[in-house]
Amino acid sequence: MENITENIRQQMRKGLIEYCILLTLSKEEAYASTILDKLKNAGMTIVEGTLYPLLIRQKNQGLLTYRWEESTQGPPRKYYAITDKGRQQLDEMENIWKEITNSINILENGKD
Repeated sequence: MENITENIRQQMRKGLIEYCILLTLSKEEAYASTILDKLKNAGMTIVEGTLYPLLIRQKNQGLLTYRWEESTQGPPRKYYAITDKGRQQLDEMENIWKEITNSINILENGKD
C-alpha cells in the first residue's frame, strides 16, 4: 500500500512542479539550488535531475529568463527570473488551481 501511496503522491506533484517553479520565481529571481530549497521547504520533494529539464523547458517556452552572476565561491551562477509571459502563464495556472480546488471542496462537502 505504501508504494501505491508514494506513486500517487509523485504523480500529483509532477503535475504541480512547473506551477510551483513559476510561483517561486514570481517572488524573486533565484539560483537553481535556492529554487530546490524553497520547493523542499514547502514539502515538494524534487531532485536536480528533475528541476533542470523543467527550467530549460520553461526558458525555451519564454516563461523564464536567466542571467549569469560571478560567484566568490566557485564558477558563475545562473539566476532564473520569470518573464511577462511567465507571469501570464502563472495567472492562468492560478485560476485553474482555484477552479480545481473549488471543485474538490464541493465534492468533499457534498454540495451540488
